[in-house]
Amino acid sequence: MAEVHANGVCFNAQVLEPQGAPADAPTIVFVHGLVTDNLSSFYYTLAGPAVVAGARVILYDLRGHGRSQRPEAGYTADDGVTDLCALLDALGMRDPVYLVGNSYGGILAARMAVTVPDRVAGLVLIEASCAGTGAAAWIEDMANTLSVTALRLEHDGARDQYRMAGQRRMARLITHVDGLLNRTSLVDDVAAERPLRPTELAAIRCPVLGVYGERSELVAAASELTRHVPGCTVRILPGLAHTVLREATDVLRDILLSWLAERTAHVLTDTRRAG
Repeated sequence: MAEVHANGVCFNAQVLEPQGAPADAPTIVFVHGLVTDNLSSFYYTLAGPAVVAGARVILYDLRGHGRSQRPEAGYTADDGVTDLCALLDALGMRDPVYLVGNSYGGILAARMAVTVPDRVAGLVLIEASCAGTGAAAWIEDMANTLSVTALRLEHDGARDQYRMAGQRRMARLITHVDGLLNRTSLVDDVAAERPLRPTELAAIRCPVLGVYGERSELVAAASELTRHVPGCTVRILPGLAHTVLREATDVLRDILLSWLAERTAHVLTDTRRAG
């Protein structure tokens, strides 16, 4: 892991280089979800197989998450795009990258594909709703859930209870979540977030892959992609809900690497056996 200073924030980031790959190996940036998530959700699932397949991988903790610095403000999707662009600049990554966003990380990734399209070679959305009324409802639900959680953490003393019970790991997690929800603008920033307009979604010109669980409350987002994004690829995984990354890691790995191989065939090889 390395500390990378970008956009006034110290980020925890890691660059994984493929062995023997050419200089033009594709770069994949994995963007995780909110609050309790961090780069480890990709490190132990998709990152390793992608490197074995010949891709360069960038993992990082969003501002305020994991081991990255926790500023008091700056938690909108637009802020996240600015952070990521600055992080890529600090790492010397000038060529377009493939973005893989899980859950709220997909909102950030999609916003980057819309606002700075020259930096995005391809977009992968895992369980993310980015446009239309469905996205607006999801964002509102997230904001409400985070607000309730923040209030509970402020008043129920859960951190001290876990610490007294000797459950230090859970106590540390609660301390982190409490700090993020009650000591930053994250809740307000999420509540004020706007989904992409369908016209913005339709303006995305890079290749797009969407993966959703059949039983997920966000599965309708697959129809939004199919309706508005020309030539996108959508996969619906039967029997799964919002936990696609965790519960269908092998299937998701094969879908992702096969999709990437079709677009970078001169670099990625033997993807079906990778990992």
